[in-house]
Amino acid sequence: MGRYIIRRVLQAIPLLFLVSIAMFGLIHLMPGGPVGVFLNPHLSAAGRQNLEARFGLNDPLPIQYVKWLLNALQGDFGFSFLTNQPVLQVLGEHFPATLELFTVALLVALIIAIILGTISAMRQNTITDYTVTTLSYFGLSMPVFFFALILQEIFGVILHWLPTSGSSTAGVTFDAFNAAWDNFNHLLLPMIVLATGFIAGWSRYLRSSMIEVRKQDYIRTAQAKGVGTVAVLTRHALRNAVIPLVTAVAIDFGAIAGGAAITETVFAWPGVGRLFLASLDARDYPVLLAMLVIAAASVIIANLIADLLYAVIDPRIRYS
Repeated sequence: MGRYIIRRVLQAIPLLFLVSIAMFGLIHLMPGGPVGVFLNPHLSAAGRQNLEARFGLNDPLPIQYVKWLLNALQGDFGFSFLTNQPVLQVLGEHFPATLELFTVALLVALIIAIILGTISAMRQNTITDYTVTTLSYFGLSMPVFFFALILQEIFGVILHWLPTSGSSTAGVTFDAFNAAWDNFNHLLLPMIVLATGFIAGWSRYLRSSMIEVRKQDYIRTAQAKGVGTVAVLTRHALRNAVIPLVTAVAIDFGAIAGGAAITETVFAWPGVGRLFLASLDARDYPVLLAMLVIAAASVIIANLIADLLYAVIDPRIRYS
């Protein structure tokens, strides 16, 4: 197992290297270049040259990349054009909110997808299966931003049950319990929006896998030996059927982050996704570049974790 992990990490290094080159090149190909945010129609050629010299952009592009890479390997991604703060400091201020939303939505999506997928497979071609299938198609077809606006209108504007923006009530001081409850109320709607689409897709994966697993000989053998339905389901069928779901979650890891960006923007959730769209709009290229590279590394790590989970779920899987 240890050798496999080392080999996968070594394979990830050139991939991240290529991703960083691509992202760095795209940033410089965008209209206006990295200093476009500072430009105005009245800026002279000498003024632009001064700006480029200030940010080290007067060197050839390969030299700029090497300097950026060496600094990034030391944890220095430069300074934000907008706030003049270190990029990692800017990301650190927004990361906890995204981690909270991302983690809760992921756990909720996994739990509900497993429950719905299992029920749908066990009651194949019944009204229950058809109902779950219909709800899944609804979740898959509903655009994230439109679903978010609908929930805001219903539960925030019409019913006044839940807040529609932010992560806490501004200007109000709560004790620890009420502060946690206030945060939960703000978290509920964006969490539902972010989790819904993945519940729909993942439940379909598990349903198909569960139906296939239930046809296997070892399931019929366990049933013939008198093993209870629940035991057959949890010890044999579900454990093997969940492997394709692990793959789907790892593949969708980047899509979850993309959905978080839209969700955070609609609900004004102060996370990294909202920061990404704001930085894109404001051409804050050091922040954008750091976020893209870190996101690529996160996807690679998620897929490595998925590979390791295969061996945990199914002991017959061995890595060397």
